[in-house]
Amino acid sequence: MPGEEGAGAVAGVLSGRVTPSGKLPVQVPRDPGSGPQTYLGPALTRRLDRISNLDPTPAFPFGHGLSYTTFAYSDLEVTPTAPTDGAFDVSVTLTCTGERPGTEVVQLYLSDPVADVARPVKQLAGYVRVPLAPRESRRVTFTVPADLTSYTGVDLRRVVDPGAIGVQVGGSSEGDVLTGGVELTGPRRHPGRDRALRPTTTVTDLA
Repeated sequence: MPGEEGAGAVAGVLSGRVTPSGKLPVQVPRDPGSGPQTYLGPALTRRLDRISNLDPTPAFPFGHGLSYTTFAYSDLEVTPTAPTDGAFDVSVTLTCTGERPGTEVVQLYLSDPVADVARPVKQLAGYVRVPLAPRESRRVTFTVPADLTSYTGVDLRRVVDPGAIGVQVGGSSEGDVLTGGVELTGPRRHPGRDRALRPTTTVTDLA
């Protein structure tokens, strides 16, 4: 039910007048027996032959989307260390490698492999839409507050732990992505209701 403007929108995409840039807010199961499932599952929801004979790999992962052009990610840089009450930077270069202009949704995911409770393998922490002309490149930087790594602990309080945090940047939650990490240092901290809920983003043109 796309509404009264839906026909024009669909015709624009099919004819090539509009280059699509939407991304899936869910993931689509590959097989009837493997879904429904969210990308936020912990490690045991991934394919493990000794646990299940079902393949949970999605046909289309969370954040997936097609375009009439192509994009490439390169030169990932992550601040190596940051305090538990501070922030760290994640930077990546995005290039339009196709012959048409397009808009890519750059997605940032975080993971916590050493939390006190079971955590998702990865969790969306930020995103930004970046329009590009053919062969154009831009540098995208996320400034990520440590509050975004917090979770509800066994005592039902939110906590920011010192330790390793995994970082992933790409065009979806799976596939061809760049990975890195940051080490949070300092004391364990309990953020309050005023905790930061999103990163700040900066997009810089490259000569």
